[in-house]
Amino acid sequence: MILGGTLLNALTVLLGGICGTLLGNRLPERYQRIILQSLGLTTILFSIQMMSSTKNALIPLGALMFGALSGEWLRLEQRLEQLGNWLQATTARRLGQQVEADPNTPPRRGLATISQAFITTSLVFCVGPLTILGSIQNGINPNDIQLLALKSTLDGFAAIAFAASLGYGVLFTVVTILMVQGGISLLAAVVGSGLLTTLQINEMTAVGGLTVLAVALKLLEIKQLPIANFLPALLYAPLLVAILQAVGVKIG
Repeated sequence: MILGGTLLNALTVLLGGICGTLLGNRLPERYQRIILQSLGLTTILFSIQMMSSTKNALIPLGALMFGALSGEWLRLEQRLEQLGNWLQATTARRLGQQVEADPNTPPRRGLATISQAFITTSLVFCVGPLTILGSIQNGINPNDIQLLALKSTLDGFAAIAFAASLGYGVLFTVVTILMVQGGISLLAAVVGSGLLTTLQINEMTAVGGLTVLAVALKLLEIKQLPIANFLPALLYAPLLVAILQAVGVKIG
């Protein structure tokens, strides 16, 4: 089944998010904070591993620069925040709760943190080598969900920790997983094994590592970066590899 791995991933995040939300209601704030800090430190390690896949540091640099400019022009961060706020307001109305009108008012767990939870976990769960490689693998070979099964296990446990700290906004990440991973798998199934070369995937992974590092800085409350604006860099990385190879530039 082409979308088998993606559906499994969505299910584990959903179950993990539900467990984390229920646990979070009984979890003191200091424990929620230390969970996020632990995830932030682990995310740094993960990002370093991803960035080490590059064969030429200039490619991730160029991809990130072009991607950031494109994302800023498209205002991706702002649009994602608007989507998260819309989900927040819709959920609040259905629960009969009032959303805080003052943006400076500290967010209430599980309600005003929906935008933060949605953006953060969407990026953590959908930017990385397992997302790309696993989705392509599952698209080319519908019976092979090995990589996505591994990713599903990791994401399920991570969803528990995120939901316990950030609230039920993590549950909306299921939609992002279905769209991103499902889209890559379907595209791979149509295009076939010639979709991306190993070098292109390596450089895309390195760019993803830089983006994930920005997520880690946010989790650790070190620096708030417009993370979503960097996402187009994932598209520029394989494009730059193709252009450089076409003009005869040796990479690596």
